[in-house]
Amino acid sequence: MTYIENIFVCVVSPLLIAMLCMGKERVRFFLFCLAGMGACLLSAYINSFFSAIYQAGNLTATAEIAPVVEEVMKLLPLLFYLTVFEPKPERIQSAAFTVAIAFATFENVCYLVHGGADDFTFITFRGLGTGAMHVICGAMIGRGLAYAWGQSWLKAAGTCGLLGAVITLHASYNLLVARGGAAEYVAYALPVAVMLAGRLLGRMIARRMKK
Repeated sequence: MTYIENIFVCVVSPLLIAMLCMGKERVRFFLFCLAGMGACLLSAYINSFFSAIYQAGNLTATAEIAPVVEEVMKLLPLLFYLTVFEPKPERIQSAAFTVAIAFATFENVCYLVHGGADDFTFITFRGLGTGAMHVICGAMIGRGLAYAWGQSWLKAAGTCGLLGAVITLHASYNLLVARGGAAEYVAYALPVAVMLAGRLLGRMIARRMKK
C-alpha cells in the first residue's frame, strides 16, 4: 500500500501523454480511464481506513467493505458526468465500461506488484476473472443508468437499485475468492462464462432482429 501512488503515477503518465497527442475526440476516453484508475487508488485508501476503524479481518474487509467502497467509487465519476453533461445513453454505457476496465487494470497491476507474478496460471485466471467481474458490473451500471436517467422519476431509485445489485455481485465474487481452493477458481471462471454467454446471446438476438 505504501507505494501504490507511485504505481498510479507510472501507469497514468503514458495515458496523459497519449491524451495530449490523440486529439479532442479521444479526450473523453482517456479521462474516464484516469477516473477509473483514480477510483481504484482512492478505494485502496478508503478500504484500509474502514478496515482499521472497524478492526475488520481479511474476510470481512474483502466481502463486506471492499465491494461497497469500490462500486461507490466507480459510480461517482459517472454521476458527475450524468449530472453536468447530460450525455446520450450510448455514451453513458461506454463511459461506465471504460471506468470499469480502467479500475480492473490498475487493480491487477497493484496485485502483481504486491503479490508477485510467479504463478503464471493463477495470475491469468485472476486477471481474466477480475476483469470480467468489473466489466459485468460496469455493463449493468451503464445500461441501467442509460435507462433510469431517461426517466426523471426513476433516477434516484434506479441508481440505488443498480448500486445494490452490483455490490451484491461484487461481494459474492470476493467471498468465493476469499474462501480459496476450488471456490476461488470457480469465482474466476463464472464472470468470464457469464460475459461470453452474454455476448453470444446478444449476437443471436441481433441476428434475429435483422431477419
